[in-house]
Amino acid sequence: MKRLLLLGVAALLLAGPAVAAPETPKTRTPAEFLASLSEAAKDETVLIGFIGPDGDLTDEQARQASGELTAEDAVLGRLMAQHLFGARTNAILAFNPDALDIARALDAERKAGKTRGPLHGLPILVKDNIETADPMATTAGSLALKDNVTGRDAALVARLRAAGVVVLGKANLSEWANIRSSRSTSGWSAVGGLTRNPYALDRSACGSSSGSGAAVAAGLAAAAIGTETDGSITCPAAMNGLVGLKPTVGLVSRTHIVPISHSQDTAGPMTATVRDAALLLTAMAGSDPTDPATLEADARKGDYAAALSRDALKGVTLAVARFYAGDSPKTDAVFEQALKDLAAQGATLVEVKAFDEGPVGKAEGVVLFTEFKADIAAYLASTDPAKVKPRTLADLIAFNAATPEELRWFGQETFEKAQGTRGLDDPDYLKAKADAKRLAGPEGIDRILKETGAVAIVAPTTGPAWTIDPVNGDHYGASATTLPAVAGYPHLTVPMGQVEGLPVGLSFIGPAWSEARLLSLGYAYEQATMRRKPPEMKATVGP
Repeated sequence: MKRLLLLGVAALLLAGPAVAAPETPKTRTPAEFLASLSEAAKDETVLIGFIGPDGDLTDEQARQASGELTAEDAVLGRLMAQHLFGARTNAILAFNPDALDIARALDAERKAGKTRGPLHGLPILVKDNIETADPMATTAGSLALKDNVTGRDAALVARLRAAGVVVLGKANLSEWANIRSSRSTSGWSAVGGLTRNPYALDRSACGSSSGSGAAVAAGLAAAAIGTETDGSITCPAAMNGLVGLKPTVGLVSRTHIVPISHSQDTAGPMTATVRDAALLLTAMAGSDPTDPATLEADARKGDYAAALSRDALKGVTLAVARFYAGDSPKTDAVFEQALKDLAAQGATLVEVKAFDEGPVGKAEGVVLFTEFKADIAAYLASTDPAKVKPRTLADLIAFNAATPEELRWFGQETFEKAQGTRGLDDPDYLKAKADAKRLAGPEGIDRILKETGAVAIVAPTTGPAWTIDPVNGDHYGASATTLPAVAGYPHLTVPMGQVEGLPVGLSFIGPAWSEARLLSLGYAYEQATMRRKPPEMKATVGP
């Protein structure tokens, strides 16, 4: 099997016949470049990384700084990777027509002696429920939003753009961030089709940030931004062998992001390394006057990459949430090795008693359904009615019912359940909201940390990717996502190994605003173990 190490179009190395990069006139868009490529050398070609197996942003930045690579090369390289095997994962929904022009402008800035920081000239993807001012629709995967070109940058995108990133395009996702049906197939959207896991193409990339995870794992982007309400960054990051961080709700603005829940929604980085996640979070974090939840963000944010330490595990106590284990014996074995690795780095491990998440999940459901009905109506009201006809959740339900492609694989019973809620003043909603926050936060994560004297909780994030099953839907197992999601607390997942070639992640969960600590703990673990392995895009796993 051929292997490809992509070092920019100027240095395309193949273990086989060379593939020549075509000339690229300065007026070309990504679509025009892709259309110009031949079908040669697509068979049996597997990416192992853009700069190296870890796809490290620091290495790529150093190459651009030295002149070995340009931002334009970086974009063209990812487009070449998309040409060679992007269809295997189907992770990218749309390319930014302006990406090459943006890259060339950043190259001109560098040539003139100006750089914007460690992200200058690096191409990233954003999940397609996050708006950008580029000429791309923000669809949330739904045909109802296929023309939703807003001309607006989400506040987090504006911050990243100011830091010098190139918005390469939009990543596919689970439609409506997986809120439409309890029987959905993660990674599928009516606009983008089905995203597949690059470690085994018949396996789920999880959701809802499936395209973000699969694209970074496959080297189609330097990094990506996902969003999470409950598990939508951390699950696809873990199952695609990546680092994923769900920040404290309120650290990163949600303005101009298609919502589910103002109590739980947040965006966060999905990257190959912890340092990469820290660099992106540093650029993304900050207060936004249009998102009241971010009032404290400016006071709480920091330089997360500068705070990383290889010695962060020495002398700390970690609470072991073994109640998240048990679904997958092979995952449990990998987790036990991870605990030994943590102890070897100087951490003291304290076992946590069993925790009943049932009441948390019940209250969470009431909150999500009620807030989605209100929040999606507010979002739709902000869009151009000439481009987006539905104005309410009821309109979306009617649109889906009239659009066969939308309901081909699963229904919209969760939409219908949300439509039946009674608004943000409903006493049942207000009680559920208070109960959920209390049970997950003060009586959940905070209590566990206090009783154990730990600085963070560690657990297996979830099991290995399940086989894709559009007939029956997803096959979720145990997951460590709900407590931090409902509490609004940060949750970091880091690759801890593989089960039969399928990645599994180690979770670090902490109190509100503890991103710097969690990233440093994860960095110390990552550097001591280096468990991440790049994907080989196998057809399947098994005999």
